[in-house]
Amino acid sequence: MTDINNIFKSNEEWIKKQLVIDPTYFEKLAAGQSPEILYIGCSDSRVSAEELMGVEPGEVFVHRNIANIIPNTDLNSKSVIEYAVSHLKVKHIVICGHYNCGGVKSAMEHEHLGILNPWLGCIRDVYRLHQAHLNAIENMDERYDRLVELNVAEQCLNVVKIPEVQHAILNHQVTLHGWVFDVKTGKLIDLTQDFMKALGDKGLDMVKIYRVKVEE
Repeated sequence: MTDINNIFKSNEEWIKKQLVIDPTYFEKLAAGQSPEILYIGCSDSRVSAEELMGVEPGEVFVHRNIANIIPNTDLNSKSVIEYAVSHLKVKHIVICGHYNCGGVKSAMEHEHLGILNPWLGCIRDVYRLHQAHLNAIENMDERYDRLVELNVAEQCLNVVKIPEVQHAILNHQVTLHGWVFDVKTGKLIDLTQDFMKALGDKGLDMVKIYRVKVEE
């Protein structure tokens, strides 16, 4: 286990390392941010947005919560999205789930989880919508992972419902992406071409309503 007091020592070593590479590193970092990507992912400690994408600080605007959910009533996530789209002018919005997600697994189990219950209710709704499909998957690990994918699709749909995002998509200012990170292999999997299809008829209807065009 990491000694928390060593964090500050590691910070000092990181500063020295960055200054050796680029003496103006922190001057440029302090000058402002202009990220092109809004990354919405899970809070899981194994999933670090910048590391898995191989990007530097300042290149990605990040929002994380348990099981990468964008509820219609959550002002936190909606504030992040509106700021990223309307003020930072990001070009890409990424919803990234990950296999072996504890939040998704907990949503499928029948136990009292306190304040997590209403939060995970969003995923339970996803399960209910796709119950027949999911129950047909006998292997439980595969069933959980499939729900991870379907949850990404549903959260993409929730993002599409936000007026600022609709406006940006219709004006070709932003593109929406659905990804999954495989913690067992380290690979990023792009579900973008399939996330509307995964939603079935409802997804197709939403495409017609909002005229969402997913660009390659």
